[in-house]
Amino acid sequence: MNINIHVKRELAEKKNSQIIPFSETEEIGQLGLEKHEMEYLKKEFKSDKTQSFPINRYGYWIILHHIRKEDNPVKLHESCRKAGNDILDILRSNSIEKVVLMENSNNQNIISAYLEGMVLGSYSFKKYKTEQKDDYQLTEILLYSQNRDEKDIHELINLSRAVYFCRDLVNEPLSHLNAVKLAGSLRNIGEQAGIHVEVFNKKKIEALKMGGLLAVNKGSIDPPTFTIMEWKPDNAVNSRPVILVGKGVVYDTGGMNIKTGSYMNDMKCDMAGAATMASVVLALAWNKVPVHVVVLLPATDNRLDGNAYVPGDVIKMYDGITVEVLNTDAEGRMILADALSYAKKYDPELVIDAATLTGAASRAIGPYGVVAMETKAEESLKKMKEAGEKVYERIAEFPFWEEYGELIKSDVADIKNIGGPEAGMITAGKFLEKFTDYPFIHLDIAGVAFFAKKDAYRPKGGTGIGVRLLYNFLFDLSQ
Repeated sequence: MNINIHVKRELAEKKNSQIIPFSETEEIGQLGLEKHEMEYLKKEFKSDKTQSFPINRYGYWIILHHIRKEDNPVKLHESCRKAGNDILDILRSNSIEKVVLMENSNNQNIISAYLEGMVLGSYSFKKYKTEQKDDYQLTEILLYSQNRDEKDIHELINLSRAVYFCRDLVNEPLSHLNAVKLAGSLRNIGEQAGIHVEVFNKKKIEALKMGGLLAVNKGSIDPPTFTIMEWKPDNAVNSRPVILVGKGVVYDTGGMNIKTGSYMNDMKCDMAGAATMASVVLALAWNKVPVHVVVLLPATDNRLDGNAYVPGDVIKMYDGITVEVLNTDAEGRMILADALSYAKKYDPELVIDAATLTGAASRAIGPYGVVAMETKAEESLKKMKEAGEKVYERIAEFPFWEEYGELIKSDVADIKNIGGPEAGMITAGKFLEKFTDYPFIHLDIAGVAFFAKKDAYRPKGGTGIGVRLLYNFLFDLSQ
């Protein structure tokens, strides 16, 4: 992240371009405008619309932004994030790289949302571009405020850095980020942040008999990894850890049930669950949040080879449960199951997994939210929903009735790895539940982890959705 953000108590003598949000019409007379500027604003202003009014003062710009009245604070703050992103187009078209964002004592939450939208909207992934046609970059935001705590800005910067990191990981192609390279990247950045990182290699994974992870890896020439990241500050409020488990399929061909047409094109994103969970613990460590968290990240690609696992195989998992494989494209749950079983050794307070697990989840609610299910964790999921509303990464809870478990019963093994054509996101969750004995929340992020086109401050490609959601949930837990 290349944007510097500083709080300023006084405006510098030198005139800088300014962004001035306002919500009430009576504030117009307090904006310090020239007569002709007031006339322009009154002529164009419509009180029922969110509008931007760029004014060129020939040396610097004043960008007025009207915030349409909204009684629902969730919708208000999301509209402000989108407005912050929209302002970037004005800044870009006028090559404004440094800007002052004006704040008063009455609009801190609004300005925080503006700032978040500007920062998250500034992301781009151009690592492999040899020609940089658009080299514009917003480099500095000066937040003019009399009572803003610098700590708030520091926290926002670190959380945004974590979202950027997640997006970068998801956007990396397999040629530059296989399972081994992913583990190495997480070890380097994690240890720099004060996180304890341990990486199990294939020999260790074989010794532990993690049958699900090893089965999916059979078709690959690259070995699997199992990464453990632990943030355990001395002042942690929880005596038992919260475990975060992320699906790390760095590329998914579907295996022997190969994906057809264009469905394989974006499958570098199938490790978004692992990227999300790693980024959450980084944000916690960077902001010194006093909560004990352990992250478990099984990783491999799912490719075809003469020795690849096939439909009909029976796999013995880490905890001894046997699984009949009916679809090799249902591989994410196979590697997650081993990690969920391994989580039992920590006697966890709560376990949360995140995975781009099913197309059914995406088809059910589209790109507008995260599908969730829980067992023994009703109150935790309620609080997670509240955290999601605050950052507009919303959760849709699906039923987790025991009857769905009937759909994954196998004639030849303990369970099978798919349930049939109905309720695929729920039966996938039920499969995972078989490997738990603790409070458990399952998050299917298939619809939101990777976008085909930009959506306001969420870019095309890896979105990082889930990082702010889980960070805020865990931050609230620490309070």
